[in-house]
Amino acid sequence: MKSFLLTMPAVAAILLSGAAHADLELAKKSGCMACHAVDKKVVGPAWQDVAAKYKGDSSAKATIVSSLENGSRGKWGQVPMPAQKRLTAEERDKLAEYVISLAE
Repeated sequence: MKSFLLTMPAVAAILLSGAAHADLELAKKSGCMACHAVDKKVVGPAWQDVAAKYKGDSSAKATIVSSLENGSRGKWGQVPMPAQKRLTAEERDKLAEYVISLAE
């Protein structure tokens, strides 16, 4: 039983990293990487910077989902982000959760 309890954090980390990898793949497939990168500014901000900005903000997910759904302007400079209408609501949720997870 002890060995099972000791491996639970490892199992959780593996499961979470698999989900994060899947969401990075969704971002690549959806064309997000044309304007964003995880760790550096491209056209839009680095997702790690977005995660840091909203860390601890209970409305972070809703804010990011809204930006994906409706586009945004002026949050990160002069270049607007167009609405990502080709994404489903579920995909927007997954991408928002992925970005937020980069602050943890």
